[in-house]
Amino acid sequence: MPKFLGKQFYVIVTKPVAPREALDKVLPEHLDHQVKLEKSGILFAAGPMANEDGSTAGGFIVIRADSFAAAKAIADSDPYHRAGLRTYTLTRWTVNEGAYSVRINYSDQSVSIE
Repeated sequence: MPKFLGKQFYVIVTKPVAPREALDKVLPEHLDHQVKLEKSGILFAAGPMANEDGSTAGGFIVIRADSFAAAKAIADSDPYHRAGLRTYTLTRWTVNEGAYSVRINYSDQSVSIE
């Protein structure tokens, strides 16, 4: 196990507690917030979750933070959470195994992530 990555992240699993119409009004602000976190290096990955039938199951946000307190402050700053439209749980996640690939094609300047 000494070669495992051992990189720690924090996972915010967010669940809607308000009607879709209320969530839709705050969606642009939420997405702007996520992009700011991404550009600042805090956001590792994020996106909606869906049930087998396609219905919304909430959101999954993975962030970089130095502590639970710092991660909670980041989670609390989400416009959905500030407005009381979603609740969340917060856990620490240690990444040990896995892989991803990035392909950059010079000819057409396309990028793919797998």
